[in-house]
Amino acid sequence: MEIKKVGVVGCGLMGSGIAEVSARSGYETMVLEVNQNFLDKGLASIKASLDKAASKGKMSEQDREATLGRLKGTIDVGDFKDRDLVIEAVIENMDEKKKVLASVDKVCPPHAILASNTSCLSILQMAMATGRPAQVIGMHFFQPVPVMALVEIVKTIVLTDETVKAAEAFSKSLGKQVIFAKDTPGFLVNRLGFPFMMNAIRMLDEGWTTVEELDRAWMMGTNSPMGPCTLMDFAGLDTMYSMACAMYDEFKDPIYAPPPLLKAMVTAGMYGKKNGKGFYKYD
Repeated sequence: MEIKKVGVVGCGLMGSGIAEVSARSGYETMVLEVNQNFLDKGLASIKASLDKAASKGKMSEQDREATLGRLKGTIDVGDFKDRDLVIEAVIENMDEKKKVLASVDKVCPPHAILASNTSCLSILQMAMATGRPAQVIGMHFFQPVPVMALVEIVKTIVLTDETVKAAEAFSKSLGKQVIFAKDTPGFLVNRLGFPFMMNAIRMLDEGWTTVEELDRAWMMGTNSPMGPCTLMDFAGLDTMYSMACAMYDEFKDPIYAPPPLLKAMVTAGMYGKKNGKGFYKYD
């Protein structure tokens, strides 16, 4: 099937990025939020990102205007009645994601593909909350979406080949590289990376080093653009905690268990860059 019209549920860090790259790639894109305040804030962040790209010469003013022209916002899920693909990018909570996909399923046309941007949770469980489980797929983008080149496509045991091919073609049309993953917690990238990040927090909790020294050591030693603490701040410490709990519940392996320091930071409302305080402070 050909995808022309895209819907994105959620206009936070991930949702705004997915909406931006979809609109930039020529798709009529509509983003849904729970209220007008959140929607206005999300659309403003997309506009700021496009303004920055234009000011740096990474896109022309004409392309910037055309992108904005293809982007619309709504607070009514009924406006998704003509979408070919809808990607949910809400909080990393299974009940909430099921609720969102079930509501979208009721209004989207029969051919539409529903996708989840989850970085950890079971796609099959979400799919079974809809009337079209064979058309529900995982499409895990990475933050920041306009910059990161990878999309993990997550396949369930009930997924059709047509759905997989359509999701792959769409991802590649955004200029992304695609890897395929089984529907297991963490998929590929986070299954590899979470033991590393949880161990970094344990090292801090045990007083081995400081946040700055830990990040600097990793960056200098591996030629990486950012250290584990910066990366977790960008991803959101609340999201990291939810993912760690889900992976530990599935595998019962202590390497995935959230360290006490992470739980304490989330309890204290230290979520990272999204609210200005995490391992670092942000303006």
